Amino acid sequence: MSRSRLLPGLVTAAPALALAFAVHTLVPALPAMTVAVALGLLVANLPGTAVWIAGRARPGLDFAGKHFMRAGIVLLGLKVSIQDILGLGWLAMLLICGVVLLSFGGTYLLVRLFRLPRDTALLVATGFSICGASAIGAMAAVRRIKHADTVLPVALVTLCGTLAIGLLPLLMQPLRLDPLTFGAWTGASVHDVGQVVATAQTAGTAALGLAVVVKLTRVLLLAPVVAIAGLHHRANSSGQQSLPPVVPLFVLGFVGMVVLRSTGWLSEAWLDTDAGFQDIFLGAALFGLGSAVRVRTLLHTGARALTAALAAWLLIALLGLAAALLMTA
Repeated sequence: MSRSRLLPGLVTAAPALALAFAVHTLVPALPAMTVAVALGLLVANLPGTAVWIAGRARPGLDFAGKHFMRAGIVLLGLKVSIQDILGLGWLAMLLICGVVLLSFGGTYLLVRLFRLPRDTALLVATGFSICGASAIGAMAAVRRIKHADTVLPVALVTLCGTLAIGLLPLLMQPLRLDPLTFGAWTGASVHDVGQVVATAQTAGTAALGLAVVVKLTRVLLLAPVVAIAGLHHRANSSGQQSLPPVVPLFVLGFVGMVVLRSTGWLSEAWLDTDAGFQDIFLGAALFGLGSAVRVRTLLHTGARALTAALAAWLLIALLGLAAALLMTA
């Protein structure tokens, strides 16, 4: 695709991304990634901007939604340190793996129970159980699911993650959770890394630290889950001329970044720079995905999907709470 076709959409994403970061700076409880999705949805449905977004800007926004997402996933690996994860202990790691497996399977069955397509169920289950929109992008690549079919799952995972930011802190006192248990619960059940930070920081630094490590343990499971999905897809696609790789290159890049971070060779300055670039790539990608959502279509087709997503959100919250209580007992 020529640069001239991509430029209008990429230029459109730049001020939206700056605004998302500005809103996050003013209201830290709102993750910039969540704001980016909301801004994309807004400009796609306002009469004054909808024509531009659906027309000249569309190629560049679709490019951002696909390729910038992959770049962001690679850089996400630099957040994950194997030493930090091992520091949780074997019981905690087994509990986190159990939450991911049960929430993945349970979410898939719930979404299928509401008679939604298999691809939608797979993407929602991946996003809810592992790491939000990043996991959805990785699974879509290995299963060769069309970019347009990722829009609804991304919208659902963003909505439910935002719900967690507002609701989970309100439940801390009624459930009589200490900060560490609340942090473990947040890390085990909230979808996106930014949403985990926004939720856990309400209980203090100890809760936030544990929440991030628990969450990044879930993130580390992205590679094996995607690899298993790729193997399953290849086993059931033997008649096709062209098969997708078992693990996409950008997921291998993610694994490589995890290994690099775990060596301890990178300074804090490098890691801070990586975090900035990761936010830029993922923010632009999520703005692009949000801009593909049409509220009229979402209201017409999304009622069952929203009900299924809320049921899955409740399931994961309960599984995460059980794991957190066992982890910190």
